[in-house]
Amino acid sequence: MYPLMVLVMLLGFSLSAQNRGLPPLYEVGGANLPAQKIGANDLVAVSVYDSPELTRTVRVSADGFVRLPMLKAPIQAGGRMPSELETAIADALIQDNILIAPVVTVTMVEYHSRPINVVGSVKRPLTFQAVGGATLLDAITRAEGLSPDAGPEILVSRTQPGENGTPATIIQRIPVKGLIDEADPELNVRLYGGEEIRVPEVGKIFVVGNVRRPGAYPVQDSAGTSVLKLLALSEGLLPYTAKQGYIYRKESSSGSKNEISIEISKIIDRKSPDVPLQANDILYIPDNKGKRMTISTLEKLAGFGSATASGMIIWRR
Repeated sequence: MYPLMVLVMLLGFSLSAQNRGLPPLYEVGGANLPAQKIGANDLVAVSVYDSPELTRTVRVSADGFVRLPMLKAPIQAGGRMPSELETAIADALIQDNILIAPVVTVTMVEYHSRPINVVGSVKRPLTFQAVGGATLLDAITRAEGLSPDAGPEILVSRTQPGENGTPATIIQRIPVKGLIDEADPELNVRLYGGEEIRVPEVGKIFVVGNVRRPGAYPVQDSAGTSVLKLLALSEGLLPYTAKQGYIYRKESSSGSKNEISIEISKIIDRKSPDVPLQANDILYIPDNKGKRMTISTLEKLAGFGSATASGMIIWRR
């Protein structure tokens, strides 16, 4: 009889409090985001039933701990799920003789420990939090898509524990064609925070000298890129072109510059094999006046990898 009366009284008090606009017995502050492991600098809301002095929003420290009033020691939050942190806080309250049977609720307010950086040739580079997980396409969409000078690959960098516990960076190369054009689901990798998404610029070949359309030509696929192909893209030679041309190539390992002499007239007449070209090559076609530009002048003209800074026209195909 008496338990029923007590229940009715409590129910009536609760309804009366709601009607009068009074606050509830306890309140959970903040948004309840998808539950995942807590990390440094995350913001959590801790609610202890019928203990407003313990109910608060607290930021996880850089070393992964939270501190609550009246508790003797900080509590480890980093690496734990919210439910696990609830149990740890309840155990600490009992151990420190603060409460006998505490009811603790932990909700996530903000995640700051799972940043994903999107940089490079995207329309809007940004950093966002991987709340609830994300995919590579999600990250590219948040960056408003790839820019016109994006290269054929997307680099996804992750830091993972290596040998002897030392962190190691793992780089995964994702082909843009397979991810976007072919919609291969296996290439749309999952992101959990801590990744860097880098979209390198497409390589360019610089054509300067006695051609109709000198400039920088993007190279999406290095296979099949050759002198004849670049001459066709630059709309052919002007009159009074010298028979001999030059390819200037910078070796990435040593940084030295190589000059490769080519017989333009023989290549056009199919009397010599076509010569393949690589990204960042400078194809120089001089005229027959006998005066040649120096390599330093050509590099300044082409920008040697930074054509937009030099003002050279970048032709789109």
